Amino acid sequence: MGGIVAVLYGAAAYMLFVGAFLYAIVFTGNLGGAKTIDSGEVGTLLPSLAVNVALLGAFAVQHSVMARPGFKRVWTKVVPHSVERATFVVFTSAALGLLYWQWRPLPDVLWQVTSEPGLTVVWAVFWLGWAVVLYSTFLIHHFELFGLRQVWARLTGTPIPAPEFRTPGLYKRVRHPIYLGFLLAFWATPEMTVGHLLFALATTGYILIGIQLEERDLIRLFGEKYRQYRAEVAMLIPWPGRRARPQAAEADWPPLALRGPKPEV
Repeated sequence: MGGIVAVLYGAAAYMLFVGAFLYAIVFTGNLGGAKTIDSGEVGTLLPSLAVNVALLGAFAVQHSVMARPGFKRVWTKVVPHSVERATFVVFTSAALGLLYWQWRPLPDVLWQVTSEPGLTVVWAVFWLGWAVVLYSTFLIHHFELFGLRQVWARLTGTPIPAPEFRTPGLYKRVRHPIYLGFLLAFWATPEMTVGHLLFALATTGYILIGIQLEERDLIRLFGEKYRQYRAEVAMLIPWPGRRARPQAAEADWPPLALRGPKPEV
């Protein structure tokens, strides 16, 4: 019975993630008639800035703290291991939902793209960014990343293999393709407003800090393998000539970008 409940809970958490992910595209792209980063009632500048910074900070704290191994060791004394990841997804989705709901637009335009070729390029980069995010999760264990594999393993009594280090696909060229996708999506906009710039700057800073924390954990876990990988492969920009050596590319599990204080949307 506990396994069935865990699977239902994991499935619900995953659906929350799907909703939060899809709404992030709408929110940052100012798509449709929904509440977006530049729509809604406009308030005064300083209170709006304060609210938005608080919302971004709440997401950063939740995402960073719950992703740390030390927190997980304590947390799993309260929450079963099988639903720990699904619970993380629930809290992350809730933090994002609060941000979408309470975000204060700051619609003053700083720069905009108006030419047809320019708009085509901007929107191509925007959609490419989201595609890279999603594709990169499937290069690693997508369903483990969002908690489904763990609850299914509990139901079926199947053990989950220990983490291994490998570098499939994009991970041969860049250490954090998920974060790269988020950066492309967040900065590619035909109309950069004050609010959108605040969002892009804050999330960029958070990603850069998150990478340092995440890689510290990965070095603890994989030691010299990850140090070698970090020396060979660029962090975010896939520079020509920098890629994982063949032996490293076959070696085991890639850095879990969404498990850091980040993009583990």
